[in-house]
Amino acid sequence: MAKTVDFYFDFGSPAAYLAYTQLPRLASETGATIVMKPILLGGVFQASGNRPPASVPLKGSYLFKDMSRFARRYGVRLIMNPFFPIITTTLMRMDLGLHRRNDPSLKHFRDSVFQAIWVDERNLNDPVTVGAVLTEAGFDPTALLALASEQTIKDELKTVTLAAVERGVFGAPTFFVGNEMFWGQDRLDFVRDALTN
Repeated sequence: MAKTVDFYFDFGSPAAYLAYTQLPRLASETGATIVMKPILLGGVFQASGNRPPASVPLKGSYLFKDMSRFARRYGVRLIMNPFFPIITTTLMRMDLGLHRRNDPSLKHFRDSVFQAIWVDERNLNDPVTVGAVLTEAGFDPTALLALASEQTIKDELKTVTLAAVERGVFGAPTFFVGNEMFWGQDRLDFVRDALTN
C-alpha cells in the first residue's frame, strides 16, 4: 500500500522552501502521496516554546550559509530575502482557504509565493507587493484577501497549527510518515528510508 507524507510548512521558512522543491522527486521515487499541511510558524514557536533560529545571531548567520549549501546540492536557486522575516499570516490563510476549496490553482499559488520570497527577493511584508505578485501569477488579489479574511479560515489556521504542536511539531518543515516525525529539510533521506523500508 502506498504511503503518505504529511508535510508541515510555512512560506516564511527557507528550509521549508528547500524541502518543497524536493517533494516532486520524493513522491516520484517512492510512490508516496504528499499531504500538504499549512501552519503558522510563529504560532508553532509560541505554543511550543521554540525560537526562530535567526533570533540567535551566530546560529542565524550559519543557518543561511547552510541553506545555501543545500540549495546548491539540490540544484535550486535560493536567495536569502533581504526583508526576512516575512510575516506570512495572510499568505498561509490564503493557502488554507484555497486548500479547503480544492482549488486546482493551489500548487501554482504555492510555487508563486515560494518563488517570490526565496528566489525573487520580493517584500511580501508589503501588501502592495503581495498584490502585485499575486496578479503577476494570474490570481485576483482582492478575492484571495477576502478568502483569507473569512473568520472560519482564520480560526482553522489557528486550530491546525495548535494540532500540529500537539502532534509534536516545533518548526518547519516537519514531515510525518505514519507516526514517525522528521524535522528539517536535511532529513529527507530519512523520510525516503521510512517510505521505502
